[in-house]
Amino acid sequence: MESLVELVDVIVKNPKQFQEKIAWICGRCPRPDVLLSGSPRISRSQLHAILAVSRFLSKCANPDQETPKSLVLAFYRAIPSSFNLNFWPQASSIETISSFFVDFVNYISKAAELSPDFASDIAEYTGGIVIHAINSANSSLARVFLNSLCSKFPPLLPSDANNLISVLLDHLEIVVPSSHKDTILSTPDGISAQSSPLSVKHFRSPEQEVSVISAESSSSAASKDEISVNGGSTNVSKSNRDLFGDTGVTSGGMGGRGFEAASKKAAVMFEQESVESLEKQEVVLKLVGHVFSMVSNEPRIMEQVRSIAKDQLHSLLVFSKASTGGYIKKHVWLEQGPLLKIRINKKLSVYQAAARLQIKTLESLDSEGKSSKKLLHGALALLIEAAKACLCSVWRKLKACEELFGCLLSGISQAAVMRGGQLIRTLFIHFKQLVVDTCAQGSMFESILRTCCEIIEYGWTKERSPVDTFIMGLAASIREQNDYEEEDGKERKVPPPLQLNIIRLLAEVNVSLKKHEVIDMILPLFIESLEEGGASAPGLLRLQLLDAISRIASLGFEKSYREAVVLMTRSYLGELSSAGSAEDRSQAPQGTAERFETLPAGFLLIAKGITCSKLRSDYRHRLLSLCSDVGLAAESKSGRCGADFLGPLLPAVAEICSDFKPNADFEPSLLKLFRNLWFYIALFGLAPPIQKALITSKPVSSTLNSAGGVGSIALQAVSGPYMWNSSWASAVQCISQGTPPLVVSSVKWLEDELELNALHNPGRRRGSGNEKAATSQRIALSAALGGRVEVSAMSTISGVKATYLLAVAFLEIIRFSSNGGILNGGRSSTASQSAFSCVFEYLRSPNLMPAVSQCLTALVHQAFETAITWLDDRASDTGPAAKVRESTLSTHACFLIKNLSQRDEHVRDLSASFLTKLRDKFHQILWNSSCLDSLLLSMNNDPPSAVVCDPAYVANVHSLYQKIVREWIIASLSHAPCTSQGLLQDNLCKANTWQRTQPAADVVSLLSEIRIGTGKNDCWAGTKTANIPVVMAAAAAASGGNLKLTDAFNLEVLGTGMVSATAKCNHAGEIAGMRRLYESIGGLSNVAGSFGLDLPGLGSSTESAPPKYDSFDEILLSKFVKLLQKFVNMAEKGEAIDKSSFRETCSQATALLLSNLDSDAKSKAESFSQLLRLLCWCPAYITTLDAVETGVYIWTWLVSAAPQLGSLVLAELVDAWLWTIDTKRGLFASEHRCSGPSAILRPHLSSGEPEPLPEKDPVEQIMAHRLWLGFFFDRFEVVRHDSVEQLLLLGRMLQGTTKLPWNFSRHPAATGTFFTTMLFGLKFCSCQGQGNLQNFRLGLQLLEDRIYRASLEWFAHEPGWYDLKSNNFAQTEAQSVSIFVHHLINERVDIDQLDQKARGVENGSALNDVKDQYHPVWGRIENYAVGREKRRQLLLMLCQHEADRLEVWAQPVVTNVSRVNKVSPDKWAEYARTAFSVDPRIAVELSARFPASSHLKTEITQLVQMHLMDIRSIPEALPYFVTPKAVDENSTLLQQLPHWSSCSITQALEFLTPAYKGHPRVMAYVLRVLESYPPERVTFFMPQLVQALRYDEGKLVEGYLLRATQRSDIFAHILIWHLQGEGSEAESEKDAPLSTTNNAFEALLPVVRQRIIDGFSPKALGLFQREFDFFDKVTSISGVLYPIPKEERRAGIRRELEKIQVEGDDLYLPTAHNKLVRGIQVDSGIPLQSAAKVPIMITFNVVDRDGDHNDVKPQACIFKVGDDCRQDVLALQVISLLRDIFQAVGLNLYLFPYGVLPTGPGRGIIEVVPNTRSRSQMGETNDGGLYEIFQQDFGPVGSPGFETARENFLISSAGYAVASLLLQPKDRHNGNLLFDSVGRLVHIDFGFIFEISPGGNMRFESAHFKLSHEMTQLLDPSGVMKSDTWYQFVSLCVKGYLAARRYMDGIINTVLLMLDSGLPCFSRGDPIGNLRKRFRPELSERDAAIFMIRTCTDAYNKWTTAGYDLIQYLQQGIEK
Repeated sequence: MESLVELVDVIVKNPKQFQEKIAWICGRCPRPDVLLSGSPRISRSQLHAILAVSRFLSKCANPDQETPKSLVLAFYRAIPSSFNLNFWPQASSIETISSFFVDFVNYISKAAELSPDFASDIAEYTGGIVIHAINSANSSLARVFLNSLCSKFPPLLPSDANNLISVLLDHLEIVVPSSHKDTILSTPDGISAQSSPLSVKHFRSPEQEVSVISAESSSSAASKDEISVNGGSTNVSKSNRDLFGDTGVTSGGMGGRGFEAASKKAAVMFEQESVESLEKQEVVLKLVGHVFSMVSNEPRIMEQVRSIAKDQLHSLLVFSKASTGGYIKKHVWLEQGPLLKIRINKKLSVYQAAARLQIKTLESLDSEGKSSKKLLHGALALLIEAAKACLCSVWRKLKACEELFGCLLSGISQAAVMRGGQLIRTLFIHFKQLVVDTCAQGSMFESILRTCCEIIEYGWTKERSPVDTFIMGLAASIREQNDYEEEDGKERKVPPPLQLNIIRLLAEVNVSLKKHEVIDMILPLFIESLEEGGASAPGLLRLQLLDAISRIASLGFEKSYREAVVLMTRSYLGELSSAGSAEDRSQAPQGTAERFETLPAGFLLIAKGITCSKLRSDYRHRLLSLCSDVGLAAESKSGRCGADFLGPLLPAVAEICSDFKPNADFEPSLLKLFRNLWFYIALFGLAPPIQKALITSKPVSSTLNSAGGVGSIALQAVSGPYMWNSSWASAVQCISQGTPPLVVSSVKWLEDELELNALHNPGRRRGSGNEKAATSQRIALSAALGGRVEVSAMSTISGVKATYLLAVAFLEIIRFSSNGGILNGGRSSTASQSAFSCVFEYLRSPNLMPAVSQCLTALVHQAFETAITWLDDRASDTGPAAKVRESTLSTHACFLIKNLSQRDEHVRDLSASFLTKLRDKFHQILWNSSCLDSLLLSMNNDPPSAVVCDPAYVANVHSLYQKIVREWIIASLSHAPCTSQGLLQDNLCKANTWQRTQPAADVVSLLSEIRIGTGKNDCWAGTKTANIPVVMAAAAAASGGNLKLTDAFNLEVLGTGMVSATAKCNHAGEIAGMRRLYESIGGLSNVAGSFGLDLPGLGSSTESAPPKYDSFDEILLSKFVKLLQKFVNMAEKGEAIDKSSFRETCSQATALLLSNLDSDAKSKAESFSQLLRLLCWCPAYITTLDAVETGVYIWTWLVSAAPQLGSLVLAELVDAWLWTIDTKRGLFASEHRCSGPSAILRPHLSSGEPEPLPEKDPVEQIMAHRLWLGFFFDRFEVVRHDSVEQLLLLGRMLQGTTKLPWNFSRHPAATGTFFTTMLFGLKFCSCQGQGNLQNFRLGLQLLEDRIYRASLEWFAHEPGWYDLKSNNFAQTEAQSVSIFVHHLINERVDIDQLDQKARGVENGSALNDVKDQYHPVWGRIENYAVGREKRRQLLLMLCQHEADRLEVWAQPVVTNVSRVNKVSPDKWAEYARTAFSVDPRIAVELSARFPASSHLKTEITQLVQMHLMDIRSIPEALPYFVTPKAVDENSTLLQQLPHWSSCSITQALEFLTPAYKGHPRVMAYVLRVLESYPPERVTFFMPQLVQALRYDEGKLVEGYLLRATQRSDIFAHILIWHLQGEGSEAESEKDAPLSTTNNAFEALLPVVRQRIIDGFSPKALGLFQREFDFFDKVTSISGVLYPIPKEERRAGIRRELEKIQVEGDDLYLPTAHNKLVRGIQVDSGIPLQSAAKVPIMITFNVVDRDGDHNDVKPQACIFKVGDDCRQDVLALQVISLLRDIFQAVGLNLYLFPYGVLPTGPGRGIIEVVPNTRSRSQMGETNDGGLYEIFQQDFGPVGSPGFETARENFLISSAGYAVASLLLQPKDRHNGNLLFDSVGRLVHIDFGFIFEISPGGNMRFESAHFKLSHEMTQLLDPSGVMKSDTWYQFVSLCVKGYLAARRYMDGIINTVLLMLDSGLPCFSRGDPIGNLRKRFRPELSERDAAIFMIRTCTDAYNKWTTAGYDLIQYLQQGIEK
């Protein structure tokens, strides 16, 4: 329910925005038709929903939908059905139902008040519902409903009111004695018994007869004279009748005995009256009262109700008599004690309801009618008599009785003001006795006091004379009661309560009226009683009078104030004079109370009460003078008299000094009084301790007689414990804030001791005693100064001067310890409010003694340390307290900055030292705009003392300011460069505002030297926040400079700051100018529409209507909101957003927002909050790097220019950040399709279903998050110490970020951003030691665990790289992880030694001690502390490895040998177990990161095999249990394969090799994997699948192939071609066994082929026949040409091509099934040279299958006959995989795996690489090398064309270098090297790969790849491998090699399955083993990079390469 309530409260703020939520809640409500069906059953959720809807209606006046109203109304109508328990959910208690009814009725009543229509609808049914409930009163649920109506009654139709009251009265049962009914009842004159609507019905009870008075019966009674009260008979009622007329308030003429009999009868009836009956009476009376007050009623009903109310009050009189007279028997008390109390309370509640009903009947009386006057008189008398009955009742101490008494008095008060107050005079006459009786009684005094004040206040405005008479009558009773003290020979009695309460009442009346006339009447009487009467001696009466006098004086009337203060001062000094005398010792306790309580409290009350500045000044002087007099008089007395008399005055002094400004001008006499006060505070030890037990003092003597007593007191005052009242200590602290420094230049107290001696009387301490006291004072002074001054150094300081210095120390230190050192006068951030202004004042005193100067210097230091301690102690403050703390810090810093210009060098040095300490201790002041402004202004302005011509002084001050400012700015930039630049820019803007055309030269010269940027910053040393790459990137964005954030930059702070400041000023100026223009022309009316202005809300005007003006802000707001929403819409549609336009709009909107910060209009505030939200959300929503760059710029602008917006901005940004988590954007794009390389390489090299790649580049969004995170980091540094609110917002962001560790993107480009996020989290968690987060330690530790979990989860996925083509980005990624590692290393790891109070403990639970319990993050754990350390070590090891990997990627050409951390086998095992306990994926990926560790692999194997059931979703775990050994043993582990998730295709291919022997479970898994992928994806590995048929004994592979051909025609065609390509012509000479295997294999091929064809549908068969016939015809041309002479072959090709027709539009190139054939270029046929049959090249016209079919392109293919193309297919498969890998990791490497397809034995089709020519062909037309050819083709060296071609050559050469290293292709003569039209290199002809080479495998080409001299000329212009292009080439080679190594197994498996294919490349050596060796899996990334570098160096212009080119030129004529 609580969540629904919160949701409703959110909805009501903006119902239109949350209409769907309203509909959702309404949908959960019960349907109206069900409710009105007759017997509905409601669920608990439906009850909650209906309650939520009714709450919504109670807060929303006009909801747009009618559904909520109709649902609530239907439920309201169904309430009668709810009186059945079956209506409610099961197990619903009466309390629950009651709570529901109360809330529901309350909500609909409030809703009716808001909506008249809804009120009418409710009123229509209320009467019937209530009547039904009354008639069902026997139902407990009906009674519950009626009870709920007592507090709030819904609207009611007037026509139903009278009927409802009648029904209610029918059920009102009042039990009275039947035989004495006329005793109780009476009727007003003129109403006879016959005409009365009341009648009496009798019935008998088991014991006696009672009667029930109902609405149908009445009885009359005669009014008589007497009424029995308190057991007797009085004539009060007689007087009442005389005063008010015959009102029927008498006892019925029965006399005392009759009334007593009635009382006895009432007691008997009460004993038999049940609680249920009383509750029913109370409910009925309350409901009648509600209905009666809502509508006008018929006179009959009104009279009936009035009679019942009056009867009840009459009954009260009898019941009171029954209780007071003891008629309730004793056994009832004994037997029914608790129950009797309940019944009594309920009975009194009934009377209270009746009294309220009586009061409501009075309100309905005619104000002018005579009868109403009579009724009013009677009612008033009855109320007074009832009040007296309550007062005299034995139940008067019950709360219910007090409430009844108060209700009666309230009625009396209301009756007094009716009819214009005509009854005031007579009321006062009768009311006085009630007041006197109440004062005499003592109980219920507060109620009579309140009513008395109300009546007197009203009477004062109407008629003063009766008020005066009433007041004087009460005052006279004080003197009347004084006779008790004048009796001779008798002991003095305690004054009666009447006298004391009358005094108190009169004092309260004065306070309430605040009339000097009343004060002048009463105060003299009080003073006279004090001085002359019985109150002159100590006693309670004197105390009460003194208290009353002080209250009167506090009203602030000058005459009474002066009289009272003089009297009180004289009394206090009189008490002092008698202190210690024999009379004093024998004095009553009241005398002590007067001395220590009453008079001091009176002084305090006066100080609080007076507000007149003149009187306050006078009172301040009087109080301080009194303190001086008390101190001087007490100092000469013995005992504790000094502290005892001065201490009680301190609270009053504190209060009167609370508004005194110590830095204002004042008289020297006042300063002396302050000095005297503090002197005595120090002397008497009244100051609170200022040191924490620095010295050990002896026990303090109880007297001050000895000389050492004063010293002991002083010592204890310094170090504690405090001996006096704690309120005195608080008062001393408050006094310190208003005390000026105790020194002035005109009074040299420090040099002249005469005045100080006048405060002290050393004459009574002679000789050694005096010296001993002085020594004690010096010891105390040394302790107060923190031991900074030795006692021996104070020998020249006298005792009295030491006391004075001690007083100064107390004062100045207490200033800082009490409130941080802020003086009175407001807590504004002005330097003058700092208490340092007082402390430094002492150092300005001239000609000080060295010892005194040393003490004062020490005092300054001690005061500063106290201030630091105070600030430290309040680090945990939040809310307003935190603002006070930061304001205090800022105030002190500003003063110290200002104080740097003091002429005294010592003062300047101290100020600079203190300022530096403050800055280093509290970093937040670095970004305090007041401090920064003060610094820069102080540096620009001349020192204030420069009026004296002193150039050296001016230069020193300027130099000091420059030093401080530079250090300040550098420190701020090193921690929060974004905010720091924003503040600097804001300051520069202010300079423009101050009409300074340029900043001061000092500032320019200072800032121009400061530069920040990526990499190492020279401005600061060590690791700072600004060294974090994301923070520096955000700083670049915040600067406003036009920088490419992914590249390296060096930012000049001043230059960019001035440009951005100028831009900001321009935008602000635009807004200000437009506003002035708008106001000058009087606004834009709606006629402006005729001018075509596109402004919101402007329409066509009419002549009759006045022009309507829109505010300027509303117009611009609407415009900016529309523009920002337009950008959002563009982003949603995927349209490009112009960066400059977006930036301009956001900047202008920000300027508008900042220009209206001071606006108080609520509508404007709401509008600007919408604009603020858009400014925060738009960049986040667009989530591009440019958008967030603009966002960081404007966010920094906002929080710098308006720090008060910091929380709002951060709250919106945190919400937006969490939204990106929910929508899976950027860093949180956790979908696998956004994971980069692993998603792109699916399913060939990575497991999982292939998915379409995301429309938006995930890397772009990750970069946006990266920048955004930098801004958060910057804000964290700014607010971590001074804003708990913003810290908690950041904590919310981190909680949401790490809530689910799998929420993060696994894209390698997110590595740095991810680990920076984790670093941010750990730094945030390190704040748990800060005071402001001490209450969140457990939450922070859980957050830390989540961070550890998320960090470890990063390593649950394959390691990878991503290249952004930016060396800086790669370097920053490595740097980000390294900083995270650095933080982990420096983190405290010894948890057992951590203080449990400081870490991990909250509410008595410590995470560190958790054992064998369930942890919310780690699950079941054995020992938290041990496990945490193991996880930390694992994370540290993994992060170090990750940092090393990224460092290699960032700096691939560095040849430093990698560090080798030796890890023991046991440690590897521990790592594996720890990783597996967190997530098995982490353990599995450990082996991928550390493949060389056999111990690690062994441990992981064991873990995997032990937990197979738990890791079925991890395909990477397959190699740990699916092994040849497991197959040989037919291991039970293989039984898990049917449940295992699919692996990659290359992994599945490994299981098809002979080593796995076609195991059924393994084969079933492999085929399931292959079938899970689309056949088109598997087509790539068709050669391998065909080879798998060799080992397919179970026909499983064959079955899969046949099934796949049914799913894809292309798969079938490619398979058939490959089946045809395997044949006898491809068989090489083998030994016999192999030949037998091949024969079986070859025999199977045609069978499979035919089965495929047989399975074709007619349509598929037609396509097959047309496709194969077409290309068979083209291929057969080669055979036709063979006998034809060479010169005629081209013409022969043309003839043959003309015969071939393209049948259908669905024919495609076999080498590229995505290219559809549209025709043949018959003139394109070219015969080629070959040793085999005549190959031909033919060009086809093709179109893209998925593209535009009108876009026809040429594609040449070579058709070979007699050549085996299968080896080329294998080589190009590897090249294709490498190309996919390079593209996936973002490497700019070029490979062109052209298409090759074997179509038959010794036949095949080869795609021609378009737009290329061989290097040999190039040599035929140019004698130069590549360098010259490139210049000829692309332009001179350095030209864009040449450099682009060189770049293309470089990236292609690097790509083929990696491919060549792995494939080892030979025969690399210039005929096999192609160059395309843009300079890219392409290798062709892979007839010699792996272990074979030309010339009988002589392996003449010893280089791993060809890098001839002419190639090095392009790659390395330097010729010595030192050029940038060479480093770029090597870097790309290294990166390509490292990327390929990651997918080594996939590449090897692709080759492995071809091992028995009979290809020449497998004919010798160990091709698979050597291929694996070339990957160097045993090497680390750095060592592998070094290997690749050496490979490149070895290939550089190697002589064997040149030699082979020469041989080919000589033998084949191939140009070299």
